[in-house]
Amino acid sequence: MALDERKLEVLRAIVEDYVATQEPVGSKALVERHNLRVSPATVRNDMAVLEDEGYIRQPHTSAGRVPTDAGYRLFVDKLSRVKPLSQAERRAIERFLIGAVDLDDVVHRTVRLLAQLTRQVAVVQYPSLSRASVRHFELVPISTTRLMVVMIAETGRVEQRLVDLPGPILADEVTELRRNINEKLVGKRLVDTPPLVQALVEESAPSLRPPMAALSTVLLETLVERTEERIALAGTANLARGGLLDFQGSLRPILEALEEEVILLKLFGEVEPSMTRVRIGDENEIEDLRGTSIVATGYGPGSIVVGGMGVLGPTRMDYPGNIATVRAVARYVGDMLAQS
Repeated sequence: MALDERKLEVLRAIVEDYVATQEPVGSKALVERHNLRVSPATVRNDMAVLEDEGYIRQPHTSAGRVPTDAGYRLFVDKLSRVKPLSQAERRAIERFLIGAVDLDDVVHRTVRLLAQLTRQVAVVQYPSLSRASVRHFELVPISTTRLMVVMIAETGRVEQRLVDLPGPILADEVTELRRNINEKLVGKRLVDTPPLVQALVEESAPSLRPPMAALSTVLLETLVERTEERIALAGTANLARGGLLDFQGSLRPILEALEEEVILLKLFGEVEPSMTRVRIGDENEIEDLRGTSIVATGYGPGSIVVGGMGVLGPTRMDYPGNIATVRAVARYVGDMLAQS
């Protein structure tokens, strides 16, 4: 049945009180703490309907009610208002991230910041080279027969390789090789570069084909073969901060699932642009994580998503606050990548 506005307000009040107090919520407390403008008897009737419909439950006899996964889902979809961050919170995010010295530092600062702000487990995927494009190539002569190849991705990630050439090379020839490589590859997605690298060899002047052939092997290693994905994790101790009802049973299966990078990449790395995904309880595909909720979003320069980030915690979490924080931090990191 469709719930009327009053019953939806009662559900909102139950969710907000339970998240704040960690205690099952009774009708008397709702009337006292919220301006529902109805009697406790009416609230009890509304709670009975919400329980019949599966949005709240009674954890034990003579207790108040707590939200179910379906209740949290309705709250997130219909009732929650994403909390705007305060100026102080925004300044704190900016100050914490602005001092990062390189991409690794950005990721580590971001995951620590998310864990501190949300008091949940935070997960940040390192920018994925498979989604990135080439920003610039540099060739640095080490000797007449050795070059250092430096590839800078649009994410700010830097890859370096040494290449031994089949013979001595002049400075002007290095300049021409650098120009040809950048003209062919800059702006292209790394996954689309293999045929372009092969074309570089075929299109080179005869005198430059031997060094370009040597370079092509290293270019392919740099652009394509480094496909490993990495995850940064922080705040696992926050799982132990909750109440008795947060996790039925042991935390051990959850902690073991968090150790599997493949699981975390599936949960946090498969996020579409400009989308915040919330998975609640049984909506999680991973059985050991069905007592948790996940808030995840993508990040990257502009409209390009190069990785995912988010938080994991009990279903009794501050959804509006966590959604706002994850979105804000992702936006700041994306801006930093765009400017780097």
